[in-house]
Amino acid sequence: MALSMEMTWKCALVDVPFGGAKGGIVCNPKVLSIGELERLTRRYTYSLMPIIGPDKDIPAPDVNTNEQIMAWIMDTYSMNNGYCSPGIVTGKPLDVGGSLGRTDATGLGIAFTVENTIKKKKKSLKGLKVVIQGYGNVGSSVGNFLVRWVAGLLL
Repeated sequence: MALSMEMTWKCALVDVPFGGAKGGIVCNPKVLSIGELERLTRRYTYSLMPIIGPDKDIPAPDVNTNEQIMAWIMDTYSMNNGYCSPGIVTGKPLDVGGSLGRTDATGLGIAFTVENTIKKKKKSLKGLKVVIQGYGNVGSSVGNFLVRWVAGLLL
């Protein structure tokens, strides 16, 4: 509930037309077969259809969600509306209307924030020690960008 509230405020403050809601299914997707995961995702999407849509609330990937799951959501929504609706979700693959760089975008933003904070304090990235809590999509991107900056591979 706290994350949902935070997302609602964030979206409202920067005037992003996403509702900010969060939801999910209590399960361990790592023990499900691809078929089970697809059926679960499609049924969940069908049940959400009255409250999601490009003009209502746009689901975005989060913990244990990937491009494939987002593509299934888009496909299920599209099939039930009778036309392709790529605007129904974010985080889908490029070949079905996804955005280039989306996977690393949040991590890059955090890495820029770290870099700018270090520069503001008139310090150097060289020799900097950073602790990253969590090494999922965001944490791994932050770590990769900071390592490359320190090595002088990205400026």
